[in-house]
This record gives sequence, C-alpha cells and structure tokens, in this order.
Amino acid sequence: MKRIGMAVGQTISMSASPLKTLLVKDGVPNWDDLTKVIKEWQPTELIVGIPVTLDGENQLVTFAAKKFSKKLKHRYQLPVHSEDERFTTIEARSLLFEQGGFHHLNKSEIDSIAAVLITEQWLGTNSA
Repeated sequence: MKRIGMAVGQTISMSASPLKTLLVKDGVPNWDDLTKVIKEWQPTELIVGIPVTLDGENQLVTFAAKKFSKKLKHRYQLPVHSEDERFTTIEARSLLFEQGGFHHLNKSEIDSIAAVLITEQWLGTNSA
C-alpha cells in the first residue's frame, strides 16, 4: 500500500536481483514508473507477493494485493503469479542487518530484498 519492492529473476540461475522500490501514493502505484521497469526488463511473467496472516488467513491487504495482480495482468498482458510472502520482510531485515547493522535497514531496501526472496521462492517451486 506504500511501496512496491521489485526484483528481476533468472530461470537459468534460479536467482533474483533487487530493483528500485517504487513508491505508492494513496494505495495507487505510479503506473508510468512501473511501465518503464516493464519495458526495460521485458519480463515474460510477473510475480506478486501476497500478504497473509501467520496462519495463512486473508487480511485487508491480501485483497489489495490480489486486485493489484489483476490490474497488472490486464495492463501488461502478462501471466501474473501469486506467491506467499510470509516472513520475507523479516528475512530481508535479517540479511540487511548482517550486511551492515541498523544503518542498513531502510524500508526501500527491505522491500527490494523481500522481492528477491519472493521471486527466488517462486522460481524454486515453479520453474521447470
């Protein structure tokens, strides 16, 4: 609802790299910025992290993420996949803390690293 962490994944290496986090205003992404990223990287598929509660239940932001997925599919005419994003923010914080302590923990970096984790998780379970 505030930021979109992004990553680009590679099916050969089964890895992902962080991209710039996009800011969201009033729950609406800057579609022009998102379109620039899509044009630059030319993905064949998109993955959206779906936030759920610790026990896997939907919450309000779950429905917003699912709505965002539908808009992505309609706007870019690409397959859009959902991936459970539980614990990715916690893991991203931990990784960044290990790299540089508290001063390395900014929200944009956390979101981008979480996007890497979500992408790699999806690649690990869905790539042939």
